[in-house]
Amino acid sequence: MKVKYFDLKNKRVFISGGGSGIGATIVEHFCEQNSEVYFIDIDVKSSKKLISNIKKKKKRVPKFIDCNILDIKKLQNIIKNIIANKGPIHCLINSAANDDRHTTEQVDEKYWENRIGINLKHYFFAAQSVVKGMKKIKSGSIVNLSSVSWMLGEGDKVVYETAKSAVIGLTRSFAQEFGKYNIRTNSVIPGSIATERQIKNWLTPKYKKLILDSQALKRQLKPEDVARLVLFLSSDQSSGCTKQSFVVDAGIV
Repeated sequence: MKVKYFDLKNKRVFISGGGSGIGATIVEHFCEQNSEVYFIDIDVKSSKKLISNIKKKKKRVPKFIDCNILDIKKLQNIIKNIIANKGPIHCLINSAANDDRHTTEQVDEKYWENRIGINLKHYFFAAQSVVKGMKKIKSGSIVNLSSVSWMLGEGDKVVYETAKSAVIGLTRSFAQEFGKYNIRTNSVIPGSIATERQIKNWLTPKYKKLILDSQALKRQLKPEDVARLVLFLSSDQSSGCTKQSFVVDAGIV
């Protein structure tokens, strides 16, 4: 831990897709800040492994709830129960996503709806579920994860890129609507991040070289580069920041 955000201590944080990748690193960083963390994921094995690692490091242990983000009713009930039993959620981090590669020709209506559901739809309904409580305490931070891929127009995952560009519009609309309640909404736009999944599936030596050649900073970005910014945007230290998109891509766009 390089920075201590004292205002994040005991803050209730809800994170989607927190079992692995960037989401898991965000979970761990909030636990390091002694926040009260709840996270959902469909990957039970990875989520339990994360909790075990956090316990070994003697950080505050998060609460994991098994949930498919496509099940909006279950997602909303989970959030509703947390609020009813513990109180309003202070920070919502919409992180869950799936960036499987695909071409336009491979997309049918079922696939389209599935990918929009995974990469966009639950962002809206999770925010809808936490906002009422945030209004009561006149405070809150919502951070939506997008992706630099839509800015680059990479062309190998059109539905994913469509959803991730829409996250920016969603963020700006929420920020304007909820600003009068002192609820802040921002987007974080990661570039090429060396998660386990990226390394396994796509981050070949050739692709890594292409990325590094394109970046202004000549190092591979890691999940903690994103998590640190998410912490800042969740903390009162960023109290003047809302309706903005913050790019973490080492200067690739």
